[in-house]
Amino acid sequence: MEMNRVASVPAAVTVAFCRVTPFVYLRRGGRASSRVRLFVTSSKMEQEPSGGGGGGEEKQHWVGEWYSVPDLRLRGHRFSVPLDYSSDITTHRHCRISVFAREVVSAGKEDHPLPYLLYLQGGPGFESPRPTEASGWLKRACDEYRVILMDQRGTGLSTPLTVSSLSQLPTVEKQADYLKHFRADSIVKDAEFIRVRLVPDAGLWTVLGQSYGGFCAVTYLSFASKGLKHILLTGGLPPVGTSCTADAVYRACFEQVVHQNEKYYKRFPEDIPVIREVVHYLSEVGGVLLPSGGLLTPRGLQTLGLLGLGSSTGFERLHYMFERVWDPILVPGAERRISYFFLKAFENWVAFDTNPLYALLHESIYCEGTSSRWSAHKVRGEVESIFDPIKAVKEGRPVYFTGEMIFPWMFDEIHALRHLKEAAHLLAEKEDWPPLYDIAALKNNQVPVAAAVYYEDMFVNFKLAMETASKIAGIRVWVTNEFMHSGLRDGGGKVLDHLLGMLKGKKPLF
Repeated sequence: MEMNRVASVPAAVTVAFCRVTPFVYLRRGGRASSRVRLFVTSSKMEQEPSGGGGGGEEKQHWVGEWYSVPDLRLRGHRFSVPLDYSSDITTHRHCRISVFAREVVSAGKEDHPLPYLLYLQGGPGFESPRPTEASGWLKRACDEYRVILMDQRGTGLSTPLTVSSLSQLPTVEKQADYLKHFRADSIVKDAEFIRVRLVPDAGLWTVLGQSYGGFCAVTYLSFASKGLKHILLTGGLPPVGTSCTADAVYRACFEQVVHQNEKYYKRFPEDIPVIREVVHYLSEVGGVLLPSGGLLTPRGLQTLGLLGLGSSTGFERLHYMFERVWDPILVPGAERRISYFFLKAFENWVAFDTNPLYALLHESIYCEGTSSRWSAHKVRGEVESIFDPIKAVKEGRPVYFTGEMIFPWMFDEIHALRHLKEAAHLLAEKEDWPPLYDIAALKNNQVPVAAAVYYEDMFVNFKLAMETASKIAGIRVWVTNEFMHSGLRDGGGKVLDHLLGMLKGKKPLF
């Protein structure tokens, strides 16, 4: 993205260590200037705005310069936040990380007194969108809001946790201990930290949560509702309550995954023998090396369903991938091989190498006071007669893809995840996860909430979503089969416009 001016904050997050805990060391006092001086010592790199003072106190907020993309004006904000909000900050004042948020307004509205809307991205472990123009839901939001695109901690420019950065933590125990601070409870505390420093007079803001961002928004509603004006949810009503364990969630999800597989093969019946042939080949040769050094196996192939079965145009993209699965035979009798095109497309689609938090923390988003113990793997064992790819080939059945599930063997077969295998096992065994939702608070909710619930959502089960809706006082729910899980992105401004209409009384109650 091309910028008109250089921002007044560094383009990269600087991390130092305090007992193997990354932090950003900042100064308080004075306004952020257009220049940043870097002071490097043997133990840390300090970032100090030129001309800043403050007597050594910590600065918590940097503001960048405005820049432009077509029809939008944007600027970046960086905040120094505690890694662990439960710690005594006076004794752990340097155990901090940086959280980045991008402010977006329609061109010409930089100084308008607009209400604030915080957008929470799906995930876990994915950064907020990078706008290149005014389009889709963002264009609609900017009609009346000052939009804040927050990179959730550990993603994008918010002290990103990558395979390489996590390797700085010297033991798997320290990796797991560090990673426990990157769930929705901490994300909500970051949002509140930002709200009181960004919104004038620490006023209220509206939160728009897509998918996992909606999970975070319901956590927000549970524990910090005093900061909220409205909540908008798109495919993001999480399973709540003691009965909604990870096992219960995956059992429900596998049912919808079967349905999506059936729909896919009805759309593209010619793919049935092609995929069976690929599975047979992979099983015969013991897997095929991927460009990154990982291994593509029959069960790895099945993970293409994560995006192929659950998002708009996913069916088509999956089909077109398999059109080019084989290298052409240029010389009669040459050995048949899976094409580099297919292997590269496979890795590009499952982006675990660039966003490892998704694999590491996905099951933990369903855990409160209990461990997941590789729940998806366990539940798959209950339906293995349906999902066993080798058995499907032998019986002449379609090979079913899996859905939004992380399995322990991924940390062997995906090259980028191998070094995180032991930490992933520790997180899967962790039992003392703190609560993510407060059902009593939700039942007494007074914040207006509007939610789009997609009837055939593969990622967020419809039945579980509706059970959660019944526990949130005053919520208005729009049930539709017009969109899939990616409806907010796919529908232009339609989904957001419908939800705003529900909040403003423009849509009938029944």
